[in-house]
Amino acid sequence: MQPLRPSWQRWPQLQARRLLHALLPSTCALCGACAGPAHEAVCGACQVAYVLARTRCPCCANPLGPLDAGRRCGGCLAEAPAFDATVAGCDYAAPLDALVLQLKFGAALALAPWMARVLRDAVLAAALPALPDVLCPVPLGARRLVERGYNQALEVARPLGAAMGVALAPQLLLRTRETAAQSGAAPGERRNNVRGAFCVAREDAVRGRHVGVVDDVMSSGHTLDEIAAVLKDAGAVRVTNIVFARTPPHA
Repeated sequence: MQPLRPSWQRWPQLQARRLLHALLPSTCALCGACAGPAHEAVCGACQVAYVLARTRCPCCANPLGPLDAGRRCGGCLAEAPAFDATVAGCDYAAPLDALVLQLKFGAALALAPWMARVLRDAVLAAALPALPDVLCPVPLGARRLVERGYNQALEVARPLGAAMGVALAPQLLLRTRETAAQSGAAPGERRNNVRGAFCVAREDAVRGRHVGVVDDVMSSGHTLDEIAAVLKDAGAVRVTNIVFARTPPHA
């Protein structure tokens, strides 16, 4: 392996990169205005306008009234899911839903680091009892991964892990069979659609640990519930979902 060059030898390259970012500012993916340095995908004004703090159920992240802060919603009280907590960066609603679709289907990978920064702030604001010991993305099936060329959940999880100082285990979860897209399944079929679709690659990497499961969007929650059940069966002591967008219950 090549030895790491001293910092003074890398200084010109670092300065050139900073100059490039300054000279080539990015365009906001939402409003088209200058978003600042080249690594920014969304401008500060749009982030303030659309990434809004919401009172949410600490378990499933569905929105609640301000007086219900810290309380579980009725659905989680009636039937507790396998996961213990969910942190969501925003609602899956216009115009942010378009960014999710651009990342998932349009290979707009520059959005992933920005989404990770939104999630980092949301995790810190949520004041979890403890950060996860390890992060893992929701895995794609082999066919879908070949078609798309990347896993959008992994693209968000990678910078999120770095920002939070939490180890990333990209292959911790495996998808054992292809499933139909949850968005195309009827509400009553979504649980059966993902049942038995995941497994843990290494139980020793899960046993006794708090696992953070990263995804771009959470809709019905059945996929994340199935994953949490698999992780708990493998010995995880706590499972926290960390999702960029949460679909409102009426959608």
